[in-house]
Amino acid sequence: MGIALAYCLAASLLSIINKWAIMKFPFPGLLTALQYFVSAFGVYVLGSLGLLKHDKLDSKIMLKFLPAAVCFYISIFTNSELLLHANVDTFIVFRSAVPLFVAFGEAVYLKQPWPACKTWLSLGVIFTGALLYVLMDQGFSLDAYTWALAYLGSMSIDFVYIKHIVMTIGLNTWGLVLYNNLEALLLFPLELLVMGEGLQLLKETSKQSINWYSFNVWLPVALSCAFGLAISFFGFSCRRNISATGFTVLGVVNKLLTVAINLFVWEHHASLVGTLGLLMCIGGGVLYQQSSSKPKSLVPTSEDIDVEQQPLLQKPNDA
Repeated sequence: MGIALAYCLAASLLSIINKWAIMKFPFPGLLTALQYFVSAFGVYVLGSLGLLKHDKLDSKIMLKFLPAAVCFYISIFTNSELLLHANVDTFIVFRSAVPLFVAFGEAVYLKQPWPACKTWLSLGVIFTGALLYVLMDQGFSLDAYTWALAYLGSMSIDFVYIKHIVMTIGLNTWGLVLYNNLEALLLFPLELLVMGEGLQLLKETSKQSINWYSFNVWLPVALSCAFGLAISFFGFSCRRNISATGFTVLGVVNKLLTVAINLFVWEHHASLVGTLGLLMCIGGGVLYQQSSSKPKSLVPTSEDIDVEQQPLLQKPNDA
């Protein structure tokens, strides 16, 4: 339970911190690359010092893990682009709609039982709240909603496929963090070519529109990197113990704190009716109940970590 709460806290704050970082450092690709570097390098260094145990790097495992890293990279990239083009509320609403698609993908791809009627009802409440928000969004932007739809699709695939990887690849939690972030970092040069962010970075540097030595610029960037490492560890720990849909809904519920902070900190947030739709999304997450079947057995990890053997959340069969 403690790791689940830690994940909720990290995820809630990371959405706000990432928005803050993007406002001060408007290069979403470079920001995510820095997050990957800090996470991968941090795990490697701490492992070398004997402060944690992670699986050794292996070319065969890296190749097997590559599709998951690509899914993760695309989902994080679309996340950053969405925060660049839209407010935090829009991000939360589309994040709240992800469980509806993950539930379908989990049943079809992972061969898990279809959710119970109460589960579909709660997911329907989430979708209705998201629809209400979109209809009331006076700041509608085609660019923002294009990125929002891309984020919705990539996150849905990411949650289902990475759950499959966690169940089958046999890495411990820190090993998953290391492989995931290292391989995502190696994909960064491709993004520079495709999105043209490298040229934008050179242009902004020549114009000196950003003070690269400013504490106000690097503070949110540093915090986003630190929270990126935290959410990587707690996220993979949670994925081991609950279904893909359950993990997705957990990510929706934790956004209640994000909404509260957003309303008090930023000027760019939804109207009263839009906020009502937002709260409906979160309320639907609270109503969510996992299907009663027990998840498939996991492949034993190469390193047994005590924290991984603790139940994070009460499983349905234990109720």
